[in-house]
Amino acid sequence: MQTVSSQSLSVPLPAEAPARRLDLDLGLCGVLLAALFLALPLANATGNSFWADLLNRVMILAIAATSLNLLVGIGGLVSLGHAAFLGIGAYTVGICAELGLTAGGVQLAIALAVAALFALVTGMVALRTRGVHFIMITLAFGQMLYFVMIGLRQFGGDDGLTINEGSQFPAPFTLENRTVLYYTVLAVLALTLFGFARLRRSRFGLVLLGAKGSERRVAASGFDPFRYRLVAYVIAGAVCAVAGFLSANHTSFVTPEIMGWTRSAELIFIVILGGTGTLSGPLLGAILFLLIEELLGSLTIYWHFPFGLLLILVALFARGGIVGLLTRRGQP
Repeated sequence: MQTVSSQSLSVPLPAEAPARRLDLDLGLCGVLLAALFLALPLANATGNSFWADLLNRVMILAIAATSLNLLVGIGGLVSLGHAAFLGIGAYTVGICAELGLTAGGVQLAIALAVAALFALVTGMVALRTRGVHFIMITLAFGQMLYFVMIGLRQFGGDDGLTINEGSQFPAPFTLENRTVLYYTVLAVLALTLFGFARLRRSRFGLVLLGAKGSERRVAASGFDPFRYRLVAYVIAGAVCAVAGFLSANHTSFVTPEIMGWTRSAELIFIVILGGTGTLSGPLLGAILFLLIEELLGSLTIYWHFPFGLLLILVALFARGGIVGLLTRRGQP
């Protein structure tokens, strides 16, 4: 790979942002992860299993949103079909269990392989477009997979598929233990965030961000933006499939709704609400999203309306999302 520098691409880079903002972003991420680590013992001590379940959902959503943040925040690619990869990971667990294959390692390998292949094939088509055309093509691919799963009556169709036996791993890593599952999800989230942090500062992330700012300039520097975007698209799809894999083991149930366009839109909302391109944004966005859903959902079925208003306010007055708002305090 050729050597890349910010000077050669002449575009704004994360490394060029004020160091204090990056430190605050990293610090906020560390605080949130530490809080999640301590939350389960506290929930168990108070006998409130609801919060443990909610936090599991938060972390799984945050993993999926972080994978989308790679595309949106660094690559400038808004995908409205990203939830398809969630469905691939979840249905891999369910279908394998139906066929008598419960080995967790094998299931995870299949999920990663199928997600990567689907991302590679669809990405080779979708990434040749830009803007609204890219959005619509990813939406089309996602909905195609959605309707395929609805049509597979042997695997539940639109009624969904109950997973009677989850992914089996050697003791003490059995995911049927809710404590093990919780900390496994937390570990995967931490690794995902660490990978995102390293990637956005790497030469690979530099080229992606450069292509987001000026594709022609990157191409003139001797790099093929299409190849870099395709690799990013495959990575994002595979990571999102891991989130789907964990979701299936958490809920023991999967329906085609997990890969519908509305779920993809929710992931985009989470990324924008938290802050595109930030490290802690997807996690903070997932926390706020599920809290709003739980609090307002108990009051009205139209909770999406006030959430939409909140998103509009964030877009208008909190450039960079909630994390951007927090890290800009006291900055010029």
